[in-house]
Amino acid sequence: MTETMRVAEISTPGGPEVLVAGTRPVPEPGPDEVLIRVAAAGVNRPDCLQRAGLYPAPPGASDLPGLEVAGEVAAAGGNVTRWQPGDIVCALTHGGGYAEYVRVHAGSCLPVPERLTPAQAAALPETTFTVYFNVWMRAGLKPGDSLLIHGGSSGIGTTAIQFAKALGHDVIVTAGSEEKCSFCRELGADLAINYRDGDWRDALAEARPDGVDVILDMVAGPYTQQNIDALRTDGRYALIALVGGAVADGVSMASVLRKRLTITGSTLRPQPDAVKAEIATNLERDLWPLVSAGSMTPVIHAEFPLAQAAEAHALMERGEHMGKIVLTVD
Repeated sequence: MTETMRVAEISTPGGPEVLVAGTRPVPEPGPDEVLIRVAAAGVNRPDCLQRAGLYPAPPGASDLPGLEVAGEVAAAGGNVTRWQPGDIVCALTHGGGYAEYVRVHAGSCLPVPERLTPAQAAALPETTFTVYFNVWMRAGLKPGDSLLIHGGSSGIGTTAIQFAKALGHDVIVTAGSEEKCSFCRELGADLAINYRDGDWRDALAEARPDGVDVILDMVAGPYTQQNIDALRTDGRYALIALVGGAVADGVSMASVLRKRLTITGSTLRPQPDAVKAEIATNLERDLWPLVSAGSMTPVIHAEFPLAQAAEAHALMERGEHMGKIVLTVD
């Protein structure tokens, strides 16, 4: 193992062009960590926010972007028992994935099913952790429930569609074009609504007049009241991002009381290692067999070499992608 590694680092807060190639020392894993030789790293919207100076890394985390990776365990800390050098894993990170090596808490690692490519494996952690934690652990999706996913063609959306359909749920999505809606239906969505073609609530009310049981929302803002209106009695609203804005004007909480609704929100990165390890354990038990069996396959829109991280960010910010964007490391 060399003492230095190639990275894609943020030269200064700004647009995609501020992501530049650099060299850093190879990190050493702590007692509860593993060092992963990175084969591929997922690109996520929080990476773009961090690059723009809007989402600082938590204390103790690498200042490099990159919240999910796949690769080979190169070294393991003294307290690590499950993972050994040579194991092929994918992992959720606190940051630092845009590099040849990254250190990760051992509890945030999962085995990679043999059928997946490194790029597909790298596209798993951020979306699967997020979907499982919010849809199943927090919103309590149960047999017979319906699920509405906003942003159905995103990495989060494509993951949620496949898992929910594999488990027999009625899945409804919103997306921003007919092409994206068709893509979601091909993945298994029962109903895909183009939110640019009129009010999505009207289409939902016509197709599902009783509403839905669970909503996975990354929009917030003006969608907040609309989601509350779209839920059935005892419905659950899981908020995971604020693409439409952090403030929701004119929200009436009367329906929350009348319909006994639950509103929950979370962001994954600042969660303690113990929480992420619990998510990983439950995810591996409940949903990982679906990945291994082929019922869920990460959808890759594009792959870029690590040196082209800026181009990958530019693509993500244009919003044209369907599925995941991934960086590959030679």
